[in-house]
Amino acid sequence: MPDRTPAPARTAPAIRISFRNANISLKWGCLLALSVAFTVPLHAMHLPAAILIGPMFAAVVLAVNEAHLPIPGPAFLLAQGIVGCMIARSLRISIFSKVIGEGPFFLGGVLCVIVLCTLIGFCLARWKVLPGSTALWGASPGAATIMTLMSQAYGADMRLVAFMQYFRAAAVAIAATTMARGTTPVTADAASAFWTMPASWNAFGETIAVIVAGVCLAHMLRLSAGALMLPLIFATALQDTGLLSIDLPPWFLASGYAVLGWGIGLRFTRATLHYAARALPYIFVAIMLMIAGCGAMALALARFKHVSLLTAYLATSPGGEDTVAIIAATTPGVDMPFVMAMQTVRFVLVLFTGPFLARTLSRWVER
Repeated sequence: MPDRTPAPARTAPAIRISFRNANISLKWGCLLALSVAFTVPLHAMHLPAAILIGPMFAAVVLAVNEAHLPIPGPAFLLAQGIVGCMIARSLRISIFSKVIGEGPFFLGGVLCVIVLCTLIGFCLARWKVLPGSTALWGASPGAATIMTLMSQAYGADMRLVAFMQYFRAAAVAIAATTMARGTTPVTADAASAFWTMPASWNAFGETIAVIVAGVCLAHMLRLSAGALMLPLIFATALQDTGLLSIDLPPWFLASGYAVLGWGIGLRFTRATLHYAARALPYIFVAIMLMIAGCGAMALALARFKHVSLLTAYLATSPGGEDTVAIIAATTPGVDMPFVMAMQTVRFVLVLFTGPFLARTLSRWVER
């Protein structure tokens, strides 16, 4: 009698895209196409970090599908120098006169934000949500790009730091934009002015010279995070003395951000992505606590310093200085000098205390 037992059903093979054997031109073509596909909708949502997050997402997609496409080291270092000059453009010494005028309460607000974010990062590290000092760098309330780049030089996992920093930057940008639009509408003309800024080619050439000089000197001296820090220091000093007018055309700035996004995203692996996905609920709660804590500080600041609640929230917001600057500049009724003074002071403090705090607290975590 023939066996009538039905044969086991054939399962469809899992579809898995692999770029391992693709030629280099195809890989670059896919990277550029995906970068545009991710960046355009993010920019349409008025997310200030879209020109970095979009290319980073595109690079992650290719990296987890085995596209080995390393970014040349000199290009990645020069991109860091571009970001250093971009930060220096808004970092004027005269802004610190606002700090002296506002007194201890101003500095207290800055320190409270740093303490809150550092404490949350310490808890994440203590509970092993992220390895080593990665959680401390990821929770640091400085500029996301700066903290991500510096973290690699001090032994943290730059991929996970980037994941936490940019996830927080996106959440803070959405919260701040929603609050700004709920108070006063954002003007489209001011937002588009960021992209239509005219460039002076003489000033642009001088800016490039500062970037190249700073990056080359950092490479010669083997300084950790020097490719970012030396152009930042040089450009700030030269600008403040009137010897340099920093000019970064939008296309040049966008290309630098794209290279950074690719350099970070292409380091991701499937294992790293799975690790980040498992940690996402804890990171989300930590970010909500940061936003809520800074919101409570904004209420106190608005009450005692007699500034608007929106001004106080933007001043204490744990997002990046560039994100807050764009939102503040495009929202009527915001005290821009107050916001930028508080954000700048916090950025400088985190910039110089971040490595020390990360090293010190990571030792406590390992005990």
